[in-house]
Amino acid sequence: MTEKEYNFCIDNFASSLLRFVRKHLNNHQWAEDIVQETFAKVWEKRKDINFQKAKSYLFTTSYHLMLNDIKKEERKENLVSNNIEANSNEFNDISDVLDLAFEKLTEKEKTSVLLRDYEGYSYEEIAQIQDISLENVKINIFRARVKLKQYLVSIDNIV
Repeated sequence: MTEKEYNFCIDNFASSLLRFVRKHLNNHQWAEDIVQETFAKVWEKRKDINFQKAKSYLFTTSYHLMLNDIKKEERKENLVSNNIEANSNEFNDISDVLDLAFEKLTEKEKTSVLLRDYEGYSYEEIAQIQDISLENVKINIFRARVKLKQYLVSIDNIV
């Protein structure tokens, strides 16, 4: 990948990458850090990256960086889930409800449904990004949608 192609990737993929990571982490500053680290890693390996696959490479890299950071964060704090449960009925708008609904999903389910429904990736691309089988992608998306539907239609969660 050339410097011009790298800059093209920043201009055209940074916002969708940030949206994907931010929705996953529910923390804008943390998401910006992950995206910045992703582009730094891509810059370091730019000579080995095929420009045609740059978008997929970016999402794969950010996904793995995000998982590593989440694991580190989970080791530090286990109080987040208690705070979410304690405040589960105090919502300002529908985005709060959706964010809490996404917190109920496993990492694989959340990533699969975000890549499919928010970013428009095909099942094959999602399988490649997550390094799982096509069948597992379909199962993750199905289970995620069922969980989201159950959570969102629950009488306790209606705003």
